[in-house]
Amino acid sequence: MKTSSELKSYQQKLLLKYKELVEQAYNLRQTDSALSDISEYKAIKLLNKLNRLKYLNREREWPQATPPAPLN
Repeated sequence: MKTSSELKSYQQKLLLKYKELVEQAYNLRQTDSALSDISEYKAIKLLNKLNRLKYLNREREWPQATPPAPLN
């Protein structure tokens, strides 16, 4: 499994790509709606991936539950 810093840098890379795709979709909206739709679709897929990574990273950072001490 990747380290926390590797996951953060991967998330940053995906976020930049997501922003580029959203901007591209917006710019193409008036001239080529098909390309705009494709860019928007790719952006949505990236956003889903980012949300999964965010969820997994959050789950990973939670402290592990310790079993209760035995009663004597």
